[in-house]
Amino acid sequence: MASLSEFHLLSVLAQEMNMRKAAERLFVSQPALSQRLQNIEKDWGCKLFVRSQKGLSLTPAGEIVIQFVNEVITGEEKVKESIQALDSEVYGTLKIAVASIVGQNWLPQVLKKFVTRYPQAKISLITGWSSEILKSLYDDQVHIGIIRGTPDWKGVKVPLFKDSLYLVDTEIEKPEQILETDRPFIQFKSDSNYYQEIQDWWLRKFKTPPKRTIVVDQIETCKQMTFNGIGYAILPAITLNGMEENIFKIPLLDEDDLPIKRDTWLLGYESAFQLKQVQAFVELIKEHIEEERQK
Repeated sequence: MASLSEFHLLSVLAQEMNMRKAAERLFVSQPALSQRLQNIEKDWGCKLFVRSQKGLSLTPAGEIVIQFVNEVITGEEKVKESIQALDSEVYGTLKIAVASIVGQNWLPQVLKKFVTRYPQAKISLITGWSSEILKSLYDDQVHIGIIRGTPDWKGVKVPLFKDSLYLVDTEIEKPEQILETDRPFIQFKSDSNYYQEIQDWWLRKFKTPPKRTIVVDQIETCKQMTFNGIGYAILPAITLNGMEENIFKIPLLDEDDLPIKRDTWLLGYESAFQLKQVQAFVELIKEHIEEERQK
């Protein structure tokens, strides 16, 4: 039976699929890693990886072994968390999945406070679209997730904050001016429910699609293109820190002339909220939000 250290070695190899990168992560030389892999494969009685110029690939036997390895490592983490929960100290790994826009613009301040207050705790962070965050939760890859929009979630749901949507531009001061400009509408890729909110507002307001559109992968790219006068965009307040110069921000309004806002939620299973690192993180978030309200 392989040791846990060998399981971790195999897991890193399967993640990187590259001997050099895996060796760097494991802080060993490539020859030493190659020798250890040969010994492990000898113990299993089969080849687990095949080398090529492009890197490593798993053999059919390797796929079975790696699946088992990942299950063991996950079980090991849960046992460690249960043991650590018996202690009053906050440590262990806090595994979070966060919508990219929150991870880039809001979460860093919270994480800075967390690592300062709980130096023994570790953080594992995944960012992506809200749909990807939900999948990470369903697959039990993370303790908690932070998503945008209205969640379809049966577990614990904690509302965090709402932020308004703005039409942002260097020239346009009123929404009606959009019909007069030939400059493009700059969009960033996002979840479908965000697109739907924008589309509903747009068609309600203008009855016709934009004359020109540029679609970019990242919201930060969209923001910088807008701030540099390339075109106009619709951005959530979370991305606007209030220090923008020579930028017009026009709030989007619904049918009742109320600001259109995006919700941000913290989600997780009840069992995850029993962990001390999760409890500490949630309490710190609540403190942070309250401090922001009082500013």
